[in-house]
Amino acid sequence: MRVVWILSGGIALALGLAGIVLPLLPTTPFVLLAAFCFARSSPRLHGWLLGHRTFGPIIRNWAEHRAIPRAAKRVSILAMLAALGLSLALGLRWEVLAVQAVVLVVMGTFILTRPDGPAGSA
Repeated sequence: MRVVWILSGGIALALGLAGIVLPLLPTTPFVLLAAFCFARSSPRLHGWLLGHRTFGPIIRNWAEHRAIPRAAKRVSILAMLAALGLSLALGLRWEVLAVQAVVLVVMGTFILTRPDGPAGSA
């Protein structure tokens, strides 16, 4: 079972890293999923992820406060708007745009309603 958790964590982390450059693929949920998987399989990988300069503070902020830093919220919302704008520019069918808009509004609402976390957090 340990191998399944490690593989799942690795896949989640890879998807999170891809999400940095792909507008429709979110980064933070996949990094959080990777931390969850690594916590159940590899203290070394979990510790590495928690100590990571970029991802560590986000993971700790979520684990301790169920919070998303304000800067991460801004980037997420801007990425969602850019993805919707790209879809409009590409002239996708209205049905696709409608589904995309609903999903983005739901996810945007979830993100914006999370607390920012303690002052000075990442």
